[in-house]
Amino acid sequence: MKISNPTYKVIGLMSGTSLDGLDIAYCEFSLINKKWSFQIVQAETLPYPEEWKQHLISLENTNAATYEYLNMKYGFYIGYKASDFIIKNKLTVDFVSSHGHTIFHQPENKFTSQLGSGAAIASKCKLPVVCDFRSLDVALGGQGAPLVPIGDQLLFSEYAYCLNLGGFANVSYEYENKRIAYDICPVNIVMNAICELTGKLYDNNGESAQSGMISQYLLAELNELDFYRIAINMPKSLGKEWVLKNIHPLIEKYELSESDLLCTFCEHIATQIAKAINHRPIGKLFITGGGVYNGFLISCIKKQVVHEICIPDKKTIEFKEALIFAFLGVLRMRNEINCLKSVTGASAESSCGAIYNPNIIEYE
Repeated sequence: MKISNPTYKVIGLMSGTSLDGLDIAYCEFSLINKKWSFQIVQAETLPYPEEWKQHLISLENTNAATYEYLNMKYGFYIGYKASDFIIKNKLTVDFVSSHGHTIFHQPENKFTSQLGSGAAIASKCKLPVVCDFRSLDVALGGQGAPLVPIGDQLLFSEYAYCLNLGGFANVSYEYENKRIAYDICPVNIVMNAICELTGKLYDNNGESAQSGMISQYLLAELNELDFYRIAINMPKSLGKEWVLKNIHPLIEKYELSESDLLCTFCEHIATQIAKAINHRPIGKLFITGGGVYNGFLISCIKKQVVHEICIPDKKTIEFKEALIFAFLGVLRMRNEINCLKSVTGASAESSCGAIYNPNIIEYE
């Protein structure tokens, strides 16, 4: 399906592994002289009710019937939220592009699953919906992640490196005339879990981490995990399963205070980011994601990274992923490549995403 209007008006929906909430962004894209321009016109994050937060945390341990039931229910839920957002802001929208919420991501076993039925979203919004962006790439032998780099390449080309600090840290950049990208290490998915042990949602500005001390023993074990031995220019991605298997046991092994755990983990993150990009030519490092608001984490990164750090406006920081998944939807609607084999390791480039077009006919 191609949209004749030269400007694409899209709702992007994104739910990250850190469970901060549902990001909704209304974005406009234009292609002029073969160069894309964009604007995040309206955006907000809707915190999850406790019921949905618990569903998303525990769903991987339930049965298939429960999964399918909640897949539809969550689709209806985010479809309703998107529809309400459109009505409230009096928006004219071409289609909805939804990442969903990742429950399973096991590319080594040839499957990945993002909750949120596209059919359910379409039924609520009464608009075409693009979703399920990862499955085709995984079927083609790829990691199905990260998918943001095509947006980095086409929307943020003025920066040498694009780093996202969300549930996980991931980076993308040009290497030997092609875009490469990969997950570096966990970020908020671990630090928020540490905070929850003491009843907090997150470490505000890194204040707790700043008051702590680095455990050199824990830091050494974290930095020696097998994932970090994989060649940095090879496609590689992380998921919640990896964190539960590899990070949580180490955190539980050391009887440290919350502050010491957070301080140590911030140092671990900075170390792995520096390891990933310090060997590359000096350039501008564009940082987005919720981790930008952790002042202590940013200070740790500045101490170790040799590049010029650039932090954008608040809207781009918070909604870059929703923006880019909206853009992935635009490329899918145009039947253009939106998933790069140089990034994921797939056998072929692809235009990923399932399209649900409701074509709802109202009868009197």
